[in-house]
Amino acid sequence: MQKRKLGNSNLEVSSLGLGCMGLSFGYGPAVEQQQGIALIRSAVERGVTLFDTAEVYGPFTNEELVGEALAPFRAQVVIATKFGFDIDPATGAQRGLNSRPEHIKEVAEASLKRLRTDVIDLFYQHRVDPNVPIEDVAGAVKDLIAAGKVRHFGLSEAGVQTIRRAHAVQPVTALQSEYSLWWREPEQEVLPVLDELGIGLIPYSPLGKGFLTGAITESTTFDKSDFRNVVPRFAPEARKANQALVDLLGKIAARKKVTPAQIALAWLLAQKPWIVPIPGTTKLHRLEENVGAVDVELTSGDLGEIGSVLSAVAVQGARYPEHLQQLVGR
Repeated sequence: MQKRKLGNSNLEVSSLGLGCMGLSFGYGPAVEQQQGIALIRSAVERGVTLFDTAEVYGPFTNEELVGEALAPFRAQVVIATKFGFDIDPATGAQRGLNSRPEHIKEVAEASLKRLRTDVIDLFYQHRVDPNVPIEDVAGAVKDLIAAGKVRHFGLSEAGVQTIRRAHAVQPVTALQSEYSLWWREPEQEVLPVLDELGIGLIPYSPLGKGFLTGAITESTTFDKSDFRNVVPRFAPEARKANQALVDLLGKIAARKKVTPAQIALAWLLAQKPWIVPIPGTTKLHRLEENVGAVDVELTSGDLGEIGSVLSAVAVQGARYPEHLQQLVGR
């Protein structure tokens, strides 16, 4: 497995990480505990060193799973988790955002216990809280870094002014945002700012929440607990229209004797040397397929062909329902 450094930081990770959310939350029922542990440990065996979780995934259960799975390998892996939601400890219900400094420090202590570790490698603000100045958020994480409880500060789905303001208080190591062949908005403003400031990018949903694998069609049905049921981009008519993109990618993949998912991940890796995608999966064969993308070489001709495919297909449907769209890009 190749390695990459996140921006100007000294944080080196595998070129591909593992997004662990789907093992517990978001895409249907949680996997059985031992199955989840086995999958995470299989990723370690294949050279993956970056593992992404959050207190809100479950809530809490995903951090516990990641902590148990990685405990034997703690010294050789990087664990990223997130704060920023107000979660009812009794019911697990989300009660909005909360990035008040005292809350951030409480979350850090709780996450350290669940993750079975004494330090969080990368601590992200999950969503920007409009009620708390980002300088106060960065200052709280700076305090945690000084105390030896956190190593690196990250932001998720933040806008460029927020990134600049946070970075001035405590250098931001990584921004996590959705970025893929079917969501390229970060190229407009975000990527140039990350390049300028020396911040890495961790794209989540690099396979379009599964759509870019080619395994989802307009007739696919999702479990009632699957988040994609409320995503406009996954409405049946949008899926039907967006199939054209997967079909075209499939032709390129077939010619190169790889899969559409591997093309999608290799394309992201080719954009910048400080981009580290974190595809998630519950299946070992998908994990192996994703890891194989690191060895897929895309020539300038390949990238040009993919670019012409992208310009020929207008992706249909918003990436989030309205109430979640309001939480991004602030």
